[in-house]
Amino acid sequence: MNALSGLKSAVVGPPLWLLAEVTYRCPLHCVFCYNPTDYARHEDELSTDEWLRVLREARALGAVQCGFSGGEPLLRDDLELMVAEAHRLGFYTNLLTSGVGLTEERCAALKAAGLDHIQLSFQDSSREVNDFLSSTKTFALKQRVGEMLKAQGWPMVMNVVIHRLNIDHIDRIIAMAHELGAEYLELANSQYYSWALENRGHLMPSRAQLQRAEAITDEWRRKLDGQMKLFFVSPDYHEARPKKCMNGWGNVFLTITPDGAALPCHTARMLPGLSFPTVRERDLKSIWYDSEGFNAYRGTGWMKEPCASCDKKEEDLGGCRCQAYMLAKDAAAADPVCAKSPQHGVVQAAVAAADAGRLPEQPLIFRGRAESLRLSTS
Repeated sequence: MNALSGLKSAVVGPPLWLLAEVTYRCPLHCVFCYNPTDYARHEDELSTDEWLRVLREARALGAVQCGFSGGEPLLRDDLELMVAEAHRLGFYTNLLTSGVGLTEERCAALKAAGLDHIQLSFQDSSREVNDFLSSTKTFALKQRVGEMLKAQGWPMVMNVVIHRLNIDHIDRIIAMAHELGAEYLELANSQYYSWALENRGHLMPSRAQLQRAEAITDEWRRKLDGQMKLFFVSPDYHEARPKKCMNGWGNVFLTITPDGAALPCHTARMLPGLSFPTVRERDLKSIWYDSEGFNAYRGTGWMKEPCASCDKKEEDLGGCRCQAYMLAKDAAAADPVCAKSPQHGVVQAAVAAADAGRLPEQPLIFRGRAESLRLSTS
């Protein structure tokens, strides 16, 4: 593929959102983790100085929001230094965390560093399911962290990944968030990449479960009357049309992995035949504007049928390139979530299995280093 083939109809602006995945290390072992299944092969983390340079280069490019993520970013002892530099540069900063490692002292240090908000993840509303899904005993800790966030004056932002194993608890999940004083709750249905793809047969809800969960969420919206904002993110597989992935490839989002690879999205490194430079090799400006990986699927010039002649192509940009590769074995194919895709039957079959309650014989695969090494060599 010509490195500039995607630019035929694309106007390239600056990246607005920087996702700094500062580590893949994590004390949790979630079955739906979005980190790559081969993360154990990418353990050479950027140094403090390298991350500070990334922040400066991203801000100079025009990025205005910086999310610190992982793994668990609190495992980096230099997190406060990175947050302080991002704040000094003028970023709006947020921290995506499980809460593990967030003590009152670190809360105060992050507040002093200028951190604007924290998104706290839960796995469920009960200790038993929360701790099972993460294979850790963290439920009580998360509740204490929620109280610390409120005490520091941060907006209480919660995230719960929704799937077959917890979707029937959604009423209690929303009630728990309300009791903790959450101002925002994201109910993000699992998207089937990485570890969630390995566990898709166990995680995908039925249509009936999904419809019931949406109805309960709507009831809570009416009941709360604006006291808490509820965001219900539907799973791709249950839609007839694909979403515009990351608001367009190489359009808004810039992800830097723990070992420095610059990506248009956090899973793009799975795509074969594309080169994604690291920040150790090139500066961010040349990576964003000139690299093969970022230019490959910008705009619509790269599209094949049925996307090339579709009247909706400017709206969804063909959907997700990683999902196309995973399900159609072709990153330039139409996202199989789309009803027009020749491979749409793969998605329909997965949904039908979920509706029928057919679970795989393979047990759940919990995220872990040994499993990561096994999956990356199998």
